Amino acid sequence: MLLTVATLFGAGTKEDASVIKIGVSMPTQSLQRWNQDGANMKSQLEAAGYKVDLQYAGDNDIPTQVAQLENMITTGCKALVIASIDGSALSEVLKQAKAKDIAVIAYDRLIMNTDAVTYYATFDNFKVGTIQGTYIRDALKLDSTPGPYYIELFTGSPDDNNINFFFGGAMSILEPYIKSGKLIVRSGQTTKAQVATLNWSTEEAQKRMENLITANNYGPKGNRLDAVYSSNDSIANGLTNALVAAGYTKDNFPIITGQDCDKPSVKNMIMGLQSMSIFKDTRTLASKVVEMVNSIVKGEKVDINDTETYNNGVKVVPSYLCDPVFATVDNYKALLIDSGYYTEADLKI
Repeated sequence: MLLTVATLFGAGTKEDASVIKIGVSMPTQSLQRWNQDGANMKSQLEAAGYKVDLQYAGDNDIPTQVAQLENMITTGCKALVIASIDGSALSEVLKQAKAKDIAVIAYDRLIMNTDAVTYYATFDNFKVGTIQGTYIRDALKLDSTPGPYYIELFTGSPDDNNINFFFGGAMSILEPYIKSGKLIVRSGQTTKAQVATLNWSTEEAQKRMENLITANNYGPKGNRLDAVYSSNDSIANGLTNALVAAGYTKDNFPIITGQDCDKPSVKNMIMGLQSMSIFKDTRTLASKVVEMVNSIVKGEKVDINDTETYNNGVKVVPSYLCDPVFATVDNYKALLIDSGYYTEADLKI
């Protein structure tokens, strides 16, 4: 049952719906997933009876996000839900939130180096990486065939703390095969710093993949490339662009992982140009955040399921982790269309 603000407090009370405002800060509208996250968060909070101040920080512009948060704080938001651009850039502005006893929920990206973060709501991001790594392991049959197989590695933006979990989870599966020689990274680029992609940029991923293709003579008629690990779909799209330009087709395409089930990537899966993508249903995460907000507003205990993992450099932030699942060409209809996340028309090629 959805608890509304009217249910919690009754009409006309001090904490009336008309005065309970929740600030929602999203990093950018240039990626499909953040548009969906923002829209789902706003609709579910409004359905619960709150007034919502939803702001997007330009195109990952940190000063814009800071200014928007300052405005949310000064205009009386009861709680802030923040998907940070740079997890370490909000310490100063959040001092203002703490001084006013405004609860701060870090949304999907942990906010670092501040004691002003009250809770963290996300998916199990280490598990995201292990699912991706396991998919590559099983698709290449690393435990039952001699190899070697050839792979390159891509993760996300170095200022996003989540890559420590995405990349760490994937490498917990893949690294033993790299060390044994069954998986070979021709480029030699295996560290997080070497394989990071600034701002999760499709264009930057494409440029690096093009450089790797040239430097290592990858191609259908050149050196083998069996798989490319990609932490998310915006990167995977850049990889696909470069690989298609190099002559790869659905019949010989390397295994490509992803995350977010963005429409272009789901279409690529249907066309045989991406192997899988992690599905993180933003409706599920939004529902959990609404539950957190309701508990905060009521002064009740907030439901969390992790009190050990997410240390932001100042404190271990109490967290709730939702379970990710993965989509392929075999199950995307049941997972994405039958559930109402997308329509058939959304994924028409």
